[in-house]
Amino acid sequence: MHVWKIMLLPRRPSTSWFFSSPSLQFPPKTLKPFLTTVFSSAARRERKIAPFRRSHSSVSEPKEKSNSSLMDGTEKVAFNKKRAQGSDGSSKTRNLQLKTRKLNPVNTICYVQILGTGMDTQDTSPSVFLFFDKQRFIFNAGEGLQRFCTEHKIKLSKIDHMFLTRVCSETAGGLPGLLLTLAGIGEEGQSVNIWGPSDIKYLIDAMTTFIPNAAMVHAHRFGSTLNCGETGDEDFKAGPFVLVDDEVVKVSAVLLRPEIFDGEQDKTEDSKISNAIDENSGSLPIPFVSSSQNSLKRMKAMLKPGDISVIYACELPEIKGKFDPAKAQALGLKAGPKYRELQLGNSVKSDRQNIMVHPSDVLGPSVPGPIVLLVDCPTLAHLQEMLSLQSLNDYYVDNGNSGQSVKSVNCVIHLGPASVTMTGEYQKWMERFGGPQHIMAGHEVKNMEIPILRSSARIAARLNYLCPQLFPSPGFWSIQPSNGTLGKPVESNKDFSSTSFKNTPAENLLKFHLRPFAQLGLDKSGIPSALTSSDIVTELYAEIPEIGNISRQVSQFWKASQNADDMTTCKEENVTMVEEPWMSEAICIDSSNEGTFDASGVQSEQSGSESELPSCLENISREDMEIVLLGTGSSQPSKYRNVSSVYINLFSKGSLLLDCGEGTLAQLKRRFGVGGADDAIRGLRCIWISHIHADHHTGLARVLSVRSQLLKDVPHEPLIVVGPRQLKRFLDAYSRLEDIDMQFLDCRDTTEASWEALAARFETGEAEKQEFDTTLFARGNKMEKYWKRTPGQVGSLVDFPALKRLKKILLDAGLEGLTSFPVVHCPQAYGIVLKAKDRINGVAKNIPGWKLVYSGDTRPCQALIDASLGATILIHEATFEDAMLEEAVAKNHSTTKEAIGVGDAANVYRIILTHFSQRYPKIPVVDETHMPKTCIAFDMMSVNIADLPVLPKVLPYLKLLFKNEIIPDESDEGSLAAEQQFNSLIEG
Repeated sequence: MHVWKIMLLPRRPSTSWFFSSPSLQFPPKTLKPFLTTVFSSAARRERKIAPFRRSHSSVSEPKEKSNSSLMDGTEKVAFNKKRAQGSDGSSKTRNLQLKTRKLNPVNTICYVQILGTGMDTQDTSPSVFLFFDKQRFIFNAGEGLQRFCTEHKIKLSKIDHMFLTRVCSETAGGLPGLLLTLAGIGEEGQSVNIWGPSDIKYLIDAMTTFIPNAAMVHAHRFGSTLNCGETGDEDFKAGPFVLVDDEVVKVSAVLLRPEIFDGEQDKTEDSKISNAIDENSGSLPIPFVSSSQNSLKRMKAMLKPGDISVIYACELPEIKGKFDPAKAQALGLKAGPKYRELQLGNSVKSDRQNIMVHPSDVLGPSVPGPIVLLVDCPTLAHLQEMLSLQSLNDYYVDNGNSGQSVKSVNCVIHLGPASVTMTGEYQKWMERFGGPQHIMAGHEVKNMEIPILRSSARIAARLNYLCPQLFPSPGFWSIQPSNGTLGKPVESNKDFSSTSFKNTPAENLLKFHLRPFAQLGLDKSGIPSALTSSDIVTELYAEIPEIGNISRQVSQFWKASQNADDMTTCKEENVTMVEEPWMSEAICIDSSNEGTFDASGVQSEQSGSESELPSCLENISREDMEIVLLGTGSSQPSKYRNVSSVYINLFSKGSLLLDCGEGTLAQLKRRFGVGGADDAIRGLRCIWISHIHADHHTGLARVLSVRSQLLKDVPHEPLIVVGPRQLKRFLDAYSRLEDIDMQFLDCRDTTEASWEALAARFETGEAEKQEFDTTLFARGNKMEKYWKRTPGQVGSLVDFPALKRLKKILLDAGLEGLTSFPVVHCPQAYGIVLKAKDRINGVAKNIPGWKLVYSGDTRPCQALIDASLGATILIHEATFEDAMLEEAVAKNHSTTKEAIGVGDAANVYRIILTHFSQRYPKIPVVDETHMPKTCIAFDMMSVNIADLPVLPKVLPYLKLLFKNEIIPDESDEGSLAAEQQFNSLIEG
């Protein structure tokens, strides 16, 4: 067994000054009013939540105008220079110690519980929670585990040990975020033991490339490696390996690898491999050897470390029988300390007789300790190996060894997919355990109609009822606002009642009690009740009786024949005014139930100030482009908002992902359904990552892995991933763990200068890529120096082959260009411009293509304004409300007003605000008077380019929907303090 510790240093905000550069100046005429507003002092709004507290003030507001202006009168924007340079760290380290517990094996409460991550989306392996009074264990940590535990108030801070049944994105995708969360708890943070087979080292190596502040990782590996270059087949030992053995539980592991054929079967495998090579034009993920005698080694080489699976056995100690004082006295013992020794299992000498008294002489029959097995058999190849494992013989009632005691198993949790667990061979293997309770927790066993994330599902259903055009029905529901009916859920693939043993499909929060012994068995009392769209709509009507009229009014925005003036005029004879103090506009409710209409005043001004329809939207098709906001929160996943990800749907021409935070795959499945998400993954043309912070890319490995699996049997090319160069180190390290089938391209190779260099050299050859420093704040250089180089100066530094391939992919997708540009947040942080190709209408008129800009995370900066000039859509982060400018500067984020100011300065047609702090759990604090062309993003919001003209009109109605939910609930308040610690770790 190997154990190692990785010490990683935390970084905290430190004192910094306002910093400016010519590259960050705003145009004085366009931005002066905006900047004057930004730097004006504003009292913090009174809100019924705990105020945000920071341990160090990074920036203070300038006291004099001279501090924020140049001699020529140009206004400047403040930002945290040290954070942008990545040099604001502290030398102080956190020594995260593991928890120590005083355990009581007699009176403890114990149960196993299904934490149903992935059950409604089938995107990850469910987690299993082993609970003791003083100790906690979790098996598997797939993406979404934190959101699920937050939803159901399961405190991950209490976890002592985490075990992985496989080392891959399916079982460990949520681990990086979880480690960051634990490291950010309290002043010193917390740590946890992580257990996995030998190849867990690849996962740890990959994580340390982008979690430089995760404090200390206590990782333990067991078993030998699968790589035949390091150890021969004879060195592979299945176990069991005892991992934990204390007073309350013994946890052991048995390794399970896919069956590898040899002998005559090798020739058949040779033929299969040769055919596969022919079909894929000689392309296989690993080198192969044609000789059949090397077939065994070749097949071993084809296996990835993530192919090794683990079976865990959790054995509780037996409960000693009841002590009989009468028997003790008959054997000559006096009452006293010797009674205690016998109850502890120790023999003692009789006080009155010359004999030894043994515990069995005075104790009643012992009660065997309960045993739980967790079985992860992911493929039929693993099944063949599992059937022959000798390590499990002690648990079989038909092991054939009459003299050998059998360990009676009480519960078996099956994590394998239904395609394996429902086979006849697997079912016969299950019968060998006798009569334990079997819990089927694998994919496809039951696609539950009860969403895992009930809070976000409830908001999604409310939004869908209000405005189905922007918030389509989630993929796991068939919500029909007209009658509130639901689609039928996917039923189980197996009729469990037909089996000869006790079977039950896993459900969220299903328990199996182990101690006390009297409660041994299943407990379904904690399973969430069914949640249907009709229930949510009923609640909505009780809360907002006029919601039906409001929904109908919103739908009027999508009627092309309706005149815009009709939407902003109230018919006084038929309306009743309903004013809410929390809204900046009144909403008119039609007493005749014919609809609702906006009041005059602010809304009328807003309508009148709208820009004319851009020429790119002339006769635009709904099949041209759609923006799906998969994650709209910052830092870490929360109950209501996932972390950053934007899906650009180009329909028949494919799709792109802009950022890919943890849970992106699950969000795709919630939006498009399980099958629809698979189609979306197959259709990806490119994934673009803005910067290396964990909330923007930790879902990437899972998406790449799933895409590789979906396309493994069809000819395809690796997916291009564009990102900062630190991301390549992570992907290179992770590719040793499982197939991710991607080609990396540095963001700096997709800047405007790089594209110009490609155009200049297209006919003259390709230059070899070289390493160089192009960070926005490169030492010894002015920030704008590299970005102003000519194409000739940049040409020899660009990865031309990958760039040329990306150009072709973009053209096939109907895009003219994808351009990255530097922004002010952290080293190598970028924004992106997507430009569609021009099109020709029916009368041969040339119509320019739309332009989309995504800011990533940033302070307002000139590079972003320049890139956004004349854009059709700007998706801009708005992490903080306007009253929190100081915090925004310290973290190099933007406030709502700053984001809108950037869009106004660039004359953008529509602005979508996203990346909201956790302090705004449901809807952020906004002021519609400054938002005539702006809308707030919500998870699963789908903005079709044809709907852009009506997009800002919906905002007042969204606020109406959340009028009773602007104040967070108690469970949300605790996340505010955690956000500060989490940010200091991922952004340090």
